[in-house]
Amino acid sequence: MKPTGIPRFIVLLRGVNVGKGNRVPMAEFRGLLEAQGYTEVRTLLNSGNAVFSSAGRSAAAHATNIADSLRQRLGLNIQVVVKSSAGFLAAVAENSLSPGESEYSRLLAVFSQERRSLENLSALQPLVRPNERFVIGRQAAYLHCAGGILESKVATALLGKTGGSFTTRNWATVLKLKALLRGCVA
Repeated sequence: MKPTGIPRFIVLLRGVNVGKGNRVPMAEFRGLLEAQGYTEVRTLLNSGNAVFSSAGRSAAAHATNIADSLRQRLGLNIQVVVKSSAGFLAAVAENSLSPGESEYSRLLAVFSQERRSLENLSALQPLVRPNERFVIGRQAAYLHCAGGILESKVATALLGKTGGSFTTRNWATVLKLKALLRGCVA
């Protein structure tokens, strides 16, 4: 499917399909997005990732609409982050951490709907261990956990209640979303 000239967006749901709670089947999620009038909807993996097109240009308005729809249709109160294609691609480009492909599962990109919220992540700097790198950019934050995500206090904070307004994706998923956004993934 080749993208049209209509603006493209990426939607990222926080904490779905992990464990027993917040179950969102991707076929149902795709249908939910299409019912709102979004087009060219494509999901990726089973963790609340989708790309869609919409003439509406406000990523924040899309996030609110999708969160409301998830609440109304599925009874789930889930943090929703929507990024424009330009914003998402800028987040990919600004990542100054560059581990090899074998480390992609240990590199997290941290997304928030509000750019200002990223600045608040500086409070996590004291948790950074010597074998980790934590960089806060303009579009996202980036955490490389050389010792593994499960061993990182910063990752634990981001994945727990402290990171409630954020959602994370490992770098391999970020690159798959980039390809999907550009229409390169079947």
